[in-house]
This record gives sequence, structure tokens and C-alpha cells, in this order.
Amino acid sequence: MSAREIVARVRAGELDHETALDLLTGAPAAETDAALTEALRAEFERLFTGGWQPVELHRAIARRGDPIQGRLVAEAAAAFMLGKEPVDDGWRAQAVQLQSSSDGRRRDRIAVLDASLDLLPELRRLPAIEILVPPPGTAATTVHHHADRRLLDRVRALLAKAEATDFPAEAESYSAKAQELITRYRIEEVTAPAAGVTPFARRIGVDHPYENEKAGLLDAVSRANGCRTVWSPELGFSTIFGFDADIDAVELLHTSLLVQANKAMTRDEPAKGRARVKAFRRSFLIAYAIRIGERLREVTEHEFSGRGDLLPVLRNRDVEVRAAMEKVFPRTVRARTSRVDSLEGWDSGRAAADEAQLR
Repeated sequence: MSAREIVARVRAGELDHETALDLLTGAPAAETDAALTEALRAEFERLFTGGWQPVELHRAIARRGDPIQGRLVAEAAAAFMLGKEPVDDGWRAQAVQLQSSSDGRRRDRIAVLDASLDLLPELRRLPAIEILVPPPGTAATTVHHHADRRLLDRVRALLAKAEATDFPAEAESYSAKAQELITRYRIEEVTAPAAGVTPFARRIGVDHPYENEKAGLLDAVSRANGCRTVWSPELGFSTIFGFDADIDAVELLHTSLLVQANKAMTRDEPAKGRARVKAFRRSFLIAYAIRIGERLREVTEHEFSGRGDLLPVLRNRDVEVRAAMEKVFPRTVRARTSRVDSLEGWDSGRAAADEAQLR
């Protein structure tokens, strides 16, 4: 069998990895490299034109733990842009980011061959997804309206203080102030909406461990800020639907709250017993997400109180967001709540989210 035939059979699932690796190591190097390069290029092109953004695909592959495969994604993203115009600024920035952070060390040829061969069926299993950022060579069809940069900088500064402090009450106060700023900006947007602004979607990666619980926190933060999420556990990301400025704020707030949760969780977790620690952390994150959602809604409701004139507009925005979500995901399943196995973790998680009054 030629190298091209061997690679084709691997892609089709007709030849196992170890057998194919043995056969390819005995084939001419130039022929093998050309066959693998062509096969990988075809899969990467299918995925990039099918909605996958560079950082998303890198995260999905890097979760498997092979740094060579992560580097192959980074190189493929850079190569995919060549000769294509226009290139969306966000897509280009992701590709450049991956290239700059990629490990440039030379790898043993057999290790690269092994990683490439193993990557082929994994890429083939990934489906096309919704195009949220136009791939290179595709003109943008929508105009995004992001939050005011000065507001985001102020929110980011407050959240940085919340992450830095060792005092839970102080961290809660900074997070609450950040939510107040976000809500006041939303009120300004609702009262003076920009022309042509419609809901969009953005995918946010959710890293293991405890992906379901972290996705639950993202959902809680989203709902408090007029957004909706759909969690895709098999792909490692949540798709968040909402108006761009709201999504910007949710992404910032969620990232910061995760940092704060991890700090409090490791501070309070039991010292011994792997199973006990695992149950504690899962229960902690469930309770933390629920209580954070409650508290963020309290801040939002307080800021909107006395503004009954805005209720019809808010309802209309919510209808638009739901319609955008249902267009992409016409059939969704409500996720089953994770089981709480540690009362200690539950109490600690609620305490971490509830140690200070928000007002």
C-alpha cells in the first residue's frame, strides 16, 4: 500500500493507528509527509470553513494533552489565511495569538508522525458548527456593537481588585460594583438603542475539570445580564446569545468569578481524600453558581427598580435573544443539575458567594 492509501484508510476508520504507524514508518519519508500534510490540510479547511475559529479548534484538540497536535492547529490556522481576503480582524488575531504561543521546539519525526496520524480521525469526528466569525476569504455580513472600551476597562480594573484581595467581603464588593456598572450601561443602551443592533452569538470555552459546573456559572452570569447559553459538553464550549455589549460584560465577569471561586475553593477544601475533595469541589461550584446568579440578579433588579418604562423594551430584547438562540439550536435539552455529594462543599460555595452584602 502507498502512503496515500494508508492515510486514506485511517481517515475512513478502516485501519487502526498502530498498524498504520508501523506501515508509514517503513514508507518513503517524502511520500508519507506529503500524504499526511494533504489529509490534514483538507480536514482543517473543512473545519475552518465550517465555523470553527482558531482558538476554538485549538482548545478542542489541546484538551487531548498532546502539545504537537496543538502546534499543528496553530500552523494550520496561519496557513489557512494565506492568500485569502478579506480576513476578519478577530479571526486573524486568534491565529496570530496561537502562533506566538506555540512551542517552536523541533520534534522527533516519529513523534510528529504519530501525533499527526492520531489527529486525523479526531478532526474527522468534529462536526461543522455555526459560523459566528466569517472565515478568511468571506466578507462580513453583520456589524457588531461592543461595549464602550472605557466601561470595559473600568469593569476589568474592579474585577482585577476582586481577584487580588484575600478578603472575601472586599472581593464581593468589587464584583458587585462591576455588575452595577454593567447594568447602568445596559440601561443606557436600552433607553438609547443604536440603529441596526441585533443579538449575536459567541462561543466561550469551558475548561476541565468540572466543566458542567463551570458552564452552570456562565449560564447564571448570562441570565443576570440578558443573555442565554447553550452548553455543548462534547465540544468543550458554551454558545452565548445576546447583544454584543452584554456578552462582553458576561465574558469578563464570568472569567473573574471563576478566578475568585478557585481561590475560595482551594482555601476551604478538605486536606485529605481524593474522592472527598472531588465531591467538595463539585458541590462548591454548584452552590457558588446558584448563589452568584441570585446576587447578580439582585444588583440588576435594584438598578432597574423604578424604571417600569423599560420593561417592554427588556421583554422585546429577551424575545430577540431567544429567537436568535432557537434559530441556531431549535432543539435543546435542559441540562440535569449535577448531584450535590458534599454538604460541606455546598455550604462553603454559598458562603464564598455570600460573604458580603452587594449594596
